[in-house]
Amino acid sequence: MKIYVMRHGEAASGTPDAQRPLDVTGQQEVARIADWFVSILGEQGHQLKIVASPYDRAQQSARIIGRALHVDDIMTLPIMTPDAPPATMIEWLTDNVDPREDDAPWLFVSHMPLVAELVGQLVDGSPNARLPMGTADVVELDAQVWAAGCATLARHVTPANATLE
Repeated sequence: MKIYVMRHGEAASGTPDAQRPLDVTGQQEVARIADWFVSILGEQGHQLKIVASPYDRAQQSARIIGRALHVDDIMTLPIMTPDAPPATMIEWLTDNVDPREDDAPWLFVSHMPLVAELVGQLVDGSPNARLPMGTADVVELDAQVWAAGCATLARHVTPANATLE
């Protein structure tokens, strides 16, 4: 089963942190990634299940991807904030995303350091593992079970290298 983990696009500076929107560059980055998703998922794009952090910039990023793929329903997951422990997210995956029963791909849109730590732990298994991710980067993971060290990193896509297939 595939899941995609995405860091939101570049955001405007300011406070409060949860309300920072995407800036123009961030909107362009996410639009490029949205085009990439359209190219790789094709007609199955509407089946993508999108889950996002409650923070504005992640919600905006998720909506841009959703519009491109004709996905209207975006789930907001309060545990996907920047400093959330990755173990909480892995537990949520285990409880809610069953690779044996659900063949639709999932996209999780969140923040650093959560995305780096989540991907690192799913692939490497070490609690200190991290995969650095730039703004609007997407990592594709394959797994048969969602547990530390049980996923395979299929690809890491950046807005700069997001070639259309």
